[in-house]
Amino acid sequence: MTYTKSVAFESGLQEVAKFAKVLSHPARLAILQHLSKCCTCKSGDIASELPLSRTTVSQHLQELRNLGLVEYEVTGVQVCYKVNTEMLLMYKGAMDSFFNDGLHELTCGCKK
Repeated sequence: MTYTKSVAFESGLQEVAKFAKVLSHPARLAILQHLSKCCTCKSGDIASELPLSRTTVSQHLQELRNLGLVEYEVTGVQVCYKVNTEMLLMYKGAMDSFFNDGLHELTCGCKK
């Protein structure tokens, strides 16, 4: 049985790693960028703007939703997506903290 050792690390690092993993695909970055421009959008509209099929867009939206970066609202048979600004800012803060505090040793004059 295989298990991940990520739980052995502090929760702040785990959160930064989850965020980085979700953002590691350029399609997800493009979807977030597109949603930030149009505020709310259907997956079919996203697929028509990006070089991705509707199915692929849906899969990437699911990853973004799982992390809470994207919210959705169902109206009849249509699903509209939007960026969850609050969660995005929370993860941005975690990344800022990681780079500002966690990597301070690289810029403080430490020698190898």
